[in-house]
Amino acid sequence: MSKVWLITGCSTGFGRELAKEVLKSGYRAGVASRNTDDVKDIIEAFPDTSIAVKLDVTKADEITAAVKQVKEKFGQIDILVNNAGIGYFGAIEESEEDEVRRMFEINFWGLANITNEVLPLMRAQHSGHIVNIASIGGLVGFPGVGFYNATKFAVDGYSEALAKETAPLGIKVTVINPSGFRTDWAGRSANNSKIVIDDYKETAEANKQAIRGYSGKQPGDPERAAKAIVKAVEAENPPLHLLLGVAALKGARNKLEVLKKDYDTWEATTVGADFPQNEI
Repeated sequence: MSKVWLITGCSTGFGRELAKEVLKSGYRAGVASRNTDDVKDIIEAFPDTSIAVKLDVTKADEITAAVKQVKEKFGQIDILVNNAGIGYFGAIEESEEDEVRRMFEINFWGLANITNEVLPLMRAQHSGHIVNIASIGGLVGFPGVGFYNATKFAVDGYSEALAKETAPLGIKVTVINPSGFRTDWAGRSANNSKIVIDDYKETAEANKQAIRGYSGKQPGDPERAAKAIVKAVEAENPPLHLLLGVAALKGARNKLEVLKKDYDTWEATTVGADFPQNEI
């Protein structure tokens, strides 16, 4: 029997394209969305190998029910893709706490909670693969989306730790770091802060307008991204980090250079913070 995927956030964007690619490739899949009507066409196209799953990742009862539903339908879950997420625009000082907390509940806690629900199944199987959709904004901070960055940096750190914990158990972890793709992330799914501080006009506001301005025109192709994710999962030695998009690669390499410069420039100060070796 083919492996079973559970993919969250399948109504639009990466999740939708990935669900279609996975099913076209002959896998079975739980196709999760807050509104199952949004994925009805996918299920109708693959009635024998897919199941629509109602899932709001902020609701514990729906997480439990979703995992149970897929397990009962297909007998196992081999690949979990944590794709559900939202954006939010505002300078750090402008950002509203309730909006930020909502974003953390979806982008981080929802991901962590459904992972905890699936891990016991994967441990029992001694196999599995968890794919967490982060962002280049999980590796590089940008003005105007600082708290979004914080959620994705959290996903990145969480994924690295999880990979080390689960590797001996036969469970693999991959964190995906895309740059700009033609999804709805910069459209209706990302709210703006209602607070505007003029001092951030040239930083946070400028970047917000730039991102909003190229929504729908980004160079990233969600269909090609879906194929790339399937390729990574099928690899014998999948990457822990998978960058998607030229801008992601450029941003990550620039970050490496900045880190190296700081580390090398301040090496003496760094080493000098330890007790002298003759005192240890």
